[in-house]
Amino acid sequence: MKRIITISLIIVSILCAVGFLILNKNKSPAKSPTPQETQQPQNTTQNSFDKTKYSTSDPTSIWVVVNKKNGIPESFIPELVVPDVKLRLSPNEEQMQINKPTATAIKELFDGAEKEGVTLVFGSGYRSGVLQKQFYDSYKAKDGQKGADTYSARPGHSEHQTGFSADLDSVGNKCHLEICWEDTIEGKWIKDNAYKYGFIIRYPKDKQSITGYQYEPWHIRYVGKELSQELHKTNKTLEEFFDMPPAPDYN
Repeated sequence: MKRIITISLIIVSILCAVGFLILNKNKSPAKSPTPQETQQPQNTTQNSFDKTKYSTSDPTSIWVVVNKKNGIPESFIPELVVPDVKLRLSPNEEQMQINKPTATAIKELFDGAEKEGVTLVFGSGYRSGVLQKQFYDSYKAKDGQKGADTYSARPGHSEHQTGFSADLDSVGNKCHLEICWEDTIEGKWIKDNAYKYGFIIRYPKDKQSITGYQYEPWHIRYVGKELSQELHKTNKTLEEFFDMPPAPDYN
């Protein structure tokens, strides 16, 4: 009898153990607390461009803005050199000079173009106040003051006098100082690459009401790589970027 009871107890114990294991197996494991995502502090500091780094009124500054509203002394003469590039005229001509910073940058520009099979020609650079007056007076006699003002600056209001600007050309003078220059190999290369070397197309298309001058795809202006890349990215003129009023006329 005792043996039967012992065996029965063993069987009951085994059944209880098995049942306990089955019950535990069917239970869902307790969920661990979901860790809260750490809130990353938002970076409210944006890359800012220091627009006060250089003067926009000093004619020796690479950021000087010269237009129909902002002039420079007609007597101003920058420190000039003849750039080591292909010239349209004799190096003895006044127009074959530019200031030193621009001369260095334009050499890099021309070399960069040449490496890609594009030959640029330096059409003109610096113009004194006296020479600018001669040019303007001849255009005024030809097209009247209103007509001349759309494409030529009055003395003391020309970027060329700063030595930071240049008119480019093609071998053979193809589309010389004409809008069709934008469709030449040289014009297309300048449009796509000038900003990489610190230059901008100063009088872009559809901006005459701001710059005061018709589209000139051949006219480049040295502003330094920092600003040229910013202007390329924002598609703004100097007037727009520096929050200056439009300069469509001299009034």
